[in-house]
Amino acid sequence: MRLLVTRPEEDAVAFKAHLIAQGHQVTIEPLLKISMDNADDIDLDGAQAIIATSRNGLRALAKTAHLDAARKLLLFALGPGTAATARGLGFTAIVEGPSNARELIPVIAEHAEVNSGPLVHLAGDAVKADFVDELHRLGFFVAQPIVYTTEAATRLASPTVASLRNKRIDGVILLSPRTAQVYVELVQMHNLAAACGGILHFCISQATADRLAPLPQLPIRIPTRPNLQDMLVLIGPAAANSE
Repeated sequence: MRLLVTRPEEDAVAFKAHLIAQGHQVTIEPLLKISMDNADDIDLDGAQAIIATSRNGLRALAKTAHLDAARKLLLFALGPGTAATARGLGFTAIVEGPSNARELIPVIAEHAEVNSGPLVHLAGDAVKADFVDELHRLGFFVAQPIVYTTEAATRLASPTVASLRNKRIDGVILLSPRTAQVYVELVQMHNLAAACGGILHFCISQATADRLAPLPQLPIRIPTRPNLQDMLVLIGPAAANSE
């Protein structure tokens, strides 16, 4: 398949390699740019554990002087990808949870102590408040420094516009609700809604797929579980069926 990968640049390059190994042709069109200028605001004083709900939070931490102290703490990781990044940074006490933030909450509740020090959530600027609100409700104190920010693309690259308009893209890969929202806005801005009608849209979750509602009748595929491994498994059969 001719696939359009919309991940931020650093993650897109690694994902592209996996897709090429499956035999696909891949174009990278990052719809979000990640900035880590605020990472020095992390305070680990007295913390009992760190919560990482994305690889970007860990990458931001790695750019600071706090990494050595952080490695000594328990780390709760959202899904296998985040856990793998943590291991690569030298963390050893890792509790790997599901790839859904809400399902990570009971895992944290099982392993963390309500009456111990704060949990430090390495957050982005678009994080949902209900994740931390639920931990507060359970009695935990959670510090939530914003260690990275996201900037949305304001237009699609001209070659991408031409490829979509001329049916040279078979599938679009969307790995977050925010990315899907930006994609919809740019498709509408470039008047590509009709051209995208027959393109398969691979969405990491139902929440991501829901953001595509303004573009009616898109063919959408969602993996069984919201992680990259299941996404790659999903794309394989879809590619065979498209031939």
